[in-house]
Amino acid sequence: MKRLALGLLLASLAGAAGAADVSAPRAPYTKAPMMSPATNWSGFYIGAMGGYAAEATSDPLAIKGGFAGGTLGYNWQFGTVVAGLEIDGAWADISRTATAVGITASDKLQALSTIRGRVGMAFDQVLLYGTGGFALADEKVSATALGITLSDSQTRTGWTIGAGLEWMFAPRWSLKAEYLYRRFDSTTVLTIPTGSLALNSGQFGINYHF
Repeated sequence: MKRLALGLLLASLAGAAGAADVSAPRAPYTKAPMMSPATNWSGFYIGAMGGYAAEATSDPLAIKGGFAGGTLGYNWQFGTVVAGLEIDGAWADISRTATAVGITASDKLQALSTIRGRVGMAFDQVLLYGTGGFALADEKVSATALGITLSDSQTRTGWTIGAGLEWMFAPRWSLKAEYLYRRFDSTTVLTIPTGSLALNSGQFGINYHF
């Protein structure tokens, strides 16, 4: 009888504990907080840029100077890969002047522009990329002697390749730094054939993303 009573007592205690467990209130279910999305580089952008260029030579009379202008582009993002197309144009004062035997000659690039593709890797707010494409330069050559000046302007065509870094420092706003090597074909100015022209250039820019 004692064993039977003890068994009944244990069974009733176990049942009560199970009932208490079933009826005990549980904490309400809440969703995990949403993670902030990574920076989206896709879409149109427009900006301003400026920089400095110098002829890729050790000649002390090498052409050199500054430029400033604007940029228009579009990006497509595929995961961490970003591809894009960019067009830029700049007013320039990249020049040199020399005087010999009473003749003063000057050579000036008055404008620069490029049409380039870009491919790079995005690390959230930072984009590292390579770039390359088509390059243009508006060149003016003049010569002055005995008070008479002759001048001629030509458009040089060529190609460019380089690399850059862009930082999305605020929503829709980014800062950019680029290096470009530009190589232009030979042309003829004042009936005189010229050789090809190579430039090293560094430039900075700010872009607004739509």
